[in-house]
Amino acid sequence: MHFIQPDKHTRRAFLRRAGQLAFTGAALPTALNLAAMGEAAAFNATDYKALVCVFLNGGNDYANTVINYDNASYDQYSAIRGGGAGRTAGGIALAQAALTPTRLVPTVALPNGREYALHPSMTGLANLFNNGQAAVQLNVGPLVVPLTRQQYNSNNAAYPKPPKLFSHNDQQSVWQSSQPEGATTGWGGHIGDLALSSNTNRVLTCVSVTGNTVFLSGDQALSYQVSTGGAVKINAINNNVYNSANVRAAITQLALQTRTHVLENEYNLVTARAVGAESAITAALTTWPATHAAFSSFPTGNNLADQLKMVARLIAARDDLGNRRQVFFVSMGGFDLHDNLINGQATLMTRLSTALTAFYEATAALGIADKVTTFTASDFGRTLTSNGDGSDHGWGSHHFMVGGAVQGKAFYGKAPPVSVGNSTTDVNDQWHVGQGRLLPSTSVDQYAGTMATWFGVQGAEMNGILPNLVNFNSSDYPTNLGFMA
Repeated sequence: MHFIQPDKHTRRAFLRRAGQLAFTGAALPTALNLAAMGEAAAFNATDYKALVCVFLNGGNDYANTVINYDNASYDQYSAIRGGGAGRTAGGIALAQAALTPTRLVPTVALPNGREYALHPSMTGLANLFNNGQAAVQLNVGPLVVPLTRQQYNSNNAAYPKPPKLFSHNDQQSVWQSSQPEGATTGWGGHIGDLALSSNTNRVLTCVSVTGNTVFLSGDQALSYQVSTGGAVKINAINNNVYNSANVRAAITQLALQTRTHVLENEYNLVTARAVGAESAITAALTTWPATHAAFSSFPTGNNLADQLKMVARLIAARDDLGNRRQVFFVSMGGFDLHDNLINGQATLMTRLSTALTAFYEATAALGIADKVTTFTASDFGRTLTSNGDGSDHGWGSHHFMVGGAVQGKAFYGKAPPVSVGNSTTDVNDQWHVGQGRLLPSTSVDQYAGTMATWFGVQGAEMNGILPNLVNFNSSDYPTNLGFMA
């Protein structure tokens, strides 16, 4: 098994090595040349595809998002969460009857009569699932290698754990980059590295509508940041300074002119790219204003919806901007609900569901629903047990995939037993590490790799994007989870 990130097998690495061999007069074997040519062609895209990561900052409570609905597992859920023996609300358990409108009905029923429903506030997302445009990945989280509970408890170096479990900042980083806080590149950015050559406007390969993020940082691809209102302008260049057009012109000249000093010149080149990107985005978005009919489903007063509306507008303008492959990042916070879980999550789930539903409807209106895949991620799941008024930091969680290319109306992965994980001998406690914290049965690398494959990543290129994926290649831990068409 591989615990250290291998050298990246990207086109760039191949070309560099091929150039080095050519310089020394060495001849590459024909098979290696052909294999590398195949890899190099992976992102010479002629169509359009986009991945959109929706990150839920704070660690979303999985048990009140995708909720056990069949009588047997609901009773276990309710008893653990303080709902008592009945099927009414109590503690941090939701009433079973409230879940009926959001009951999920998969094409293929889960084993042992297991059923799930979504939070009562998520009617829009439940409808997407039941209509085949969304799916649920069960119990996914960071893993270095497959782990059983016994291996987790053994502290054996042969079974490494993800670094710094249960820490907000570190687990956000591990989800996005396979490394704890301090990482400089993420798997979205590495996908962007491979996609750069497909885009005329390479600056817009990786776009964040929520500030800086390691997820979108690659070796070459950069996280280009926009606001919900559009591209961010450089004030001194775009506006008169001291009410003087002459001062503005002087500053513009200083900021953009060619310099003899290499670092000064590079700084001005970066500034010029920023100015050019802002100008291109602003012009392209005039064709796709926020008031366009394609975006009419987006709710107001919902910041996540505002972010996703901007993503939809940029995707609509893809031809004008010269983009064929893009990775986007949006986020919402407030999920660290150690208390006030019932009321706090109801608000959050409403915003998440309405925003995701409106975004899907926008892509459908644009005729590209099958070209855009949206997925959720979060620091971690939370404890199944209640701390009185909320839940505490966990590990594995349930997540959503939405889009026309998603093999929807289905659950992927293993439905975990409803348990607190206090017993080391009870088979029902195998997928818990105490207090109902889920031990992931699916890794983030498998989850990400499935979408990366759909996006166009091929063969050995995957090693440079998801360093731990090589450890997941069995029937129980498949490299491709199968939820993408």
